[in-house]
Amino acid sequence: MTHHLPQTARSDARDNRARILDAARAVFGEEGLSAPMREVARHAGVGPATLYRHFPTKQALIVETFAEQRRTCQAAVRDALADPDPWHGFRSLVERICELHAHSRGFADAFMTAFPEAIDFAADREQTLRAVGELARRAQKTGRLRPGFVLDDLILMLMAHRGLQGAPRAARVTASRRFAAYVIEAFRAAPQTEAPTPLPPAPHLQPTHSPSTL
Repeated sequence: MTHHLPQTARSDARDNRARILDAARAVFGEEGLSAPMREVARHAGVGPATLYRHFPTKQALIVETFAEQRRTCQAAVRDALADPDPWHGFRSLVERICELHAHSRGFADAFMTAFPEAIDFAADREQTLRAVGELARRAQKTGRLRPGFVLDDLILMLMAHRGLQGAPRAARVTASRRFAAYVIEAFRAAPQTEAPTPLPPAPHLQPTHSPSTL
């Protein structure tokens, strides 16, 4: 029977690891990266020793917790750059970034480097900003993105978007979509229209006497 023990131990370890990651997604997703490791352990139903055996540092846990979101963000960047319509690619990337941030406060914190050692996320952010910069140049050439757009505008948008994090998740996601729609409209180039041709005065406003007769 002893030959079954290693397999059972490995199975228990996998289960514990999965529970820890599920707990971390829930805890960090709602409370942000300031949530303590002991809260993750409590939520997972494991002891601190078990947690630290699998994830010796908080940084290691955060990187693994949001691995899927990072892959989704990277895919969003690739899809946007591959879009033959630069304005559509730009819009879709803004929408998908907001969506990812709305679903998880912790991912938003990591992406915006509120957690100072999240080097992996800093690299993702730089990649995303480069993609937005490239898309912006392309979209401006088509005349559909306002000429004055700069990358700092996107950073300001994401900083403002974090103000939604205090709302419950369902409300947060709905508000995020509306927020993204309004921001995209703000980024859209104003239609170029010619100055209207002045209309002649209405008949009842025309003078009844010439100046010489007054």
